[in-house]
Amino acid sequence: MSVLRTSILGAALVAIGPITMALYTPAMPALAVDFGTTESMIKLTLTAYFAGFAVTQLLCGPLTDAFGRKPVTLAFLTLYLTSTVLASFAPTVEWMMIARTLQGIGAAVGISVSRSIVRDQYTGQQSAQIMNTVATMLALGPAASPTLGGFILELFGWREIFYCMIGYGLILMVAVALFQPETNRFLSLSNIHPGRLLRNYATLLKDSRFMRPSLLLGFCLGNIYTMATVQPFVLIHAVGLTPSQFGMGMMLQSFSFISGTLVSGRLLKRMDAERLVPIGMAGMMIGAIAMIVLLRAFPPSYLTVMGPVGIFAFSLSFVLPACLTNAMRDFPQIAGAASSMVGFLQFGGGIAGSLMIASLGDPLLGMQTIVPAMPITGILIYLLMGLRAKSA
Repeated sequence: MSVLRTSILGAALVAIGPITMALYTPAMPALAVDFGTTESMIKLTLTAYFAGFAVTQLLCGPLTDAFGRKPVTLAFLTLYLTSTVLASFAPTVEWMMIARTLQGIGAAVGISVSRSIVRDQYTGQQSAQIMNTVATMLALGPAASPTLGGFILELFGWREIFYCMIGYGLILMVAVALFQPETNRFLSLSNIHPGRLLRNYATLLKDSRFMRPSLLLGFCLGNIYTMATVQPFVLIHAVGLTPSQFGMGMMLQSFSFISGTLVSGRLLKRMDAERLVPIGMAGMMIGAIAMIVLLRAFPPSYLTVMGPVGIFAFSLSFVLPACLTNAMRDFPQIAGAASSMVGFLQFGGGIAGSLMIASLGDPLLGMQTIVPAMPITGILIYLLMGLRAKSA
């Protein structure tokens, strides 16, 4: 495929997971009332989505290594559409939890395949530029979707949010069927043999060339998903925004990330992607520290919550192209497995962060502690692994 087609299809595929996750978040407080349940139970529906998404990451990538990118993508999208219809008619929170888990399983193929089709065809700086476009949608989805979800909720209701997901899934399925040729040149059924699968993943987990960028992504990009579980409750309950105001307020995060990708995209034309990583890490560290200080020193307000988030989102865009490219670069024959493990670590980070915040029982406290701790931890691990590699 051409660079343009690969970028567009990759971005559309990668977006389905974050959009499905975040379009729903403005409705979470309303769902607690509608289903007559607690906020903790509603948060678990999002955690269930994370769990289905993250665990399935470990399977869908190897399946595309064995059977091909295109047929596996179409099969998972079929499951996604079926589960979304189930969610739109869910009568209880228990049914919603089941539907969201199945949704996560179906949507999991997007991230894995989007990166795999890039690695199948491109490497180096050209790959980094495509990954910059793909990464834009990966983080833009959870940033922009609450805006749309908030308006849909106030104008129609929460079930209509799922109707929008059905529409997106249908469009994506048609696009894959018509415009995505098979790109995997290393098809082998042995890739789904349990022994071979375990060896492939062991190879990745033992290789610092894979783990160093992947762990940074897991903690930092996973933090975007962690924030998505807590921001509605902080901004709607603690700050006092309405669902539509919350959706509009999330535009700051979207704008910050888009600005970052535009700036990093321009810089990628003149400098190596690796040189952008220290800039991004420094910015994320500043955003994390600002979040800790402002939320402890002042009462919660829109600016004290979203100002540091904007700094973090802008800076995150600088590390994504190099980290995504480097994690996939040295593993062309198991590109699906490598992409799956990167996705698992990212959404695994989101699951871990959301569960830790849920255990605290206080969304604002989680925003003060867990959310800033995740990027700080990821940056420290990245730097320590780099120092260890140099000394070896």
